[in-house]
Amino acid sequence: MLPLHAQLHIVVAAAAACVVHPAGAQTYPTQNITLQVAFAAGGIADVVARLAGQKLSERFGQAVVVENRGGAGGNLAAKAVSGAAPDGYTILATTTSLAVNETATKNKGFSVDDLRAIAIVAFSPDVLAVHPSNPAKDLKEFIANGKMRSFTYGSAGVGTGPHIGAEYFFREIAKVQAVHVPFTGGAPAVTAAIGNHVDAIVLTLPTVVPSITQGLLRGIGLASAARNSAVPTYGEMGFPNVYSGSWVGFFVPAKTPDAVVAKLNAEINAIMQEPPAQEKLKTIGFDVMIKNEVEAADYFKSEVATWGKMTRAIGYSSD
Repeated sequence: MLPLHAQLHIVVAAAAACVVHPAGAQTYPTQNITLQVAFAAGGIADVVARLAGQKLSERFGQAVVVENRGGAGGNLAAKAVSGAAPDGYTILATTTSLAVNETATKNKGFSVDDLRAIAIVAFSPDVLAVHPSNPAKDLKEFIANGKMRSFTYGSAGVGTGPHIGAEYFFREIAKVQAVHVPFTGGAPAVTAAIGNHVDAIVLTLPTVVPSITQGLLRGIGLASAARNSAVPTYGEMGFPNVYSGSWVGFFVPAKTPDAVVAKLNAEINAIMQEPPAQEKLKTIGFDVMIKNEVEAADYFKSEVATWGKMTRAIGYSSD
């Protein structure tokens, strides 16, 4: 038998080991979780966060408190979560803006390296739409006409994904002169296009689809690899590899334990694969994305690089 002091040493070490890993997957969670949404209530990030939060609460038997912390294009909430304890109890729900802002906003007080992707769960591509009276019957003709004269295009604000993606496409790929007209949101931009006050608009698909379906606008380009029934892709129109859109993802502080990240990823993915969640996202024009934690991290890394390339190419900075 070991001496008493050796036995005590083993007991103390075992107890310490339990304390060092309080957030292991087997015990997590043991308290309420705060889910910080980087944008105001009612937006796509908020819709997805509340959907996931309610189901996570049911699955975990712990309250998931959703807090809307909009501001600074999503940076306010991202900064707060990046500095939170890395224990899985503070989660960020945000959008493509997180990848865009890494290059576009230098003085935001954090880096994407301070965050870790849990899951990227929903995506919707950007669409280029024009008034039905526009003489161009498709994107090829629209760009051909644009080489002869400059044109205007609207989007929901400055520095958003649709703005940067469109500016990059027009300037770097299509080589046409396009004048950006920023609006305060998607609805005002759609209204302006319906009134023929701008030559085109570039917005996320859900914002424009109702007007396209009603014949008030005509979709001529979808920045996606897959065609939507209402709009042909850029690739079909002779501009391959043009992909731009908005996604929704969940993030935690970078040093959150692997086991907690894996558990959150598995639970969120399971929720998103349930028919009610898929139907909910479909009704607002988003497709469900299922990626494990490694795939989510790789996807986010590629998004940061892609948006960084476009942002630098057009010389955009929000600072």
